[in-house]
Amino acid sequence: MHTRRDAPPDTGAALRTLAGRVAERLASSPPLFRGKAWAARFADTLLGLMFPHLSDEGPRAADSIERELQFVLADLSGALTPLAQRLARPAGAIVQDFADTLPRTYDDLWLDAAAIYNGDPAAASVEEVISAYPGFHAIAIYRLAHQLSRLGVPILPRLLTEHAHRHTGVDIHPGATIGGSFCIDHGTGIVIGETTVIGSHVKIYQGVTLGALSVDKSLSATKRHPTIEDRVVVYANATILGGGTVVGHDSVIGGNVWLTASVPPHSTVSQTSGARIRTA
Repeated sequence: MHTRRDAPPDTGAALRTLAGRVAERLASSPPLFRGKAWAARFADTLLGLMFPHLSDEGPRAADSIERELQFVLADLSGALTPLAQRLARPAGAIVQDFADTLPRTYDDLWLDAAAIYNGDPAAASVEEVISAYPGFHAIAIYRLAHQLSRLGVPILPRLLTEHAHRHTGVDIHPGATIGGSFCIDHGTGIVIGETTVIGSHVKIYQGVTLGALSVDKSLSATKRHPTIEDRVVVYANATILGGGTVVGHDSVIGGNVWLTASVPPHSTVSQTSGARIRTA
């Protein structure tokens, strides 16, 4: 018994048209960077060297770590070379400045890990936080991306934080400014916008949005996102919007709060629940 098979569709003309359009666009506007896969490997390799907890290689001697770091940074310099016209300085100088930030970034990340451990009763150790917690992973990649953004590197910082976003559900713009001992608990659904300023010892739960009141493109050069001062706790699914919105230090923002106005230090802001409980 023979099964009837339809003739394959004639796609030649459509594919030739598409291929021609792609080639034409590439000729006039070639890609400026190697792409998402390279950015992901760069982030994972660099963090794996800084924190062997994240690497399959395990602990290494100091000279081996230094040698591998040099290879990673040399690769970064090569990746930045096609961006030369968009860089304020030579790629090598930028990479050198980035290398100079790494010891401080490393120390800051240990403080972040300790803050997550101290703020989560379920955490068994700081090492567990580094190895397994998505909040730490998102913060770690953000801190690397932020330094590159601060040095004027285009595209790559966003590729790095989008890599973290895909793996953790935490969306932190590399342009945000975040102080030390930052704690993300759970993390899924957190959004932190480009001009957000976060102080030290701040704790944020899942689903929090630190966003803008308007997405008008003409406002791109203005401060659009809120300022969260030191030692603030923002509970799950709270939304805080606006560049002029300041949450004063030592405040607590409750779950599901919608906040578009500043609150003074030591405030507690809560959402009145509409739920009613009936007992038998």
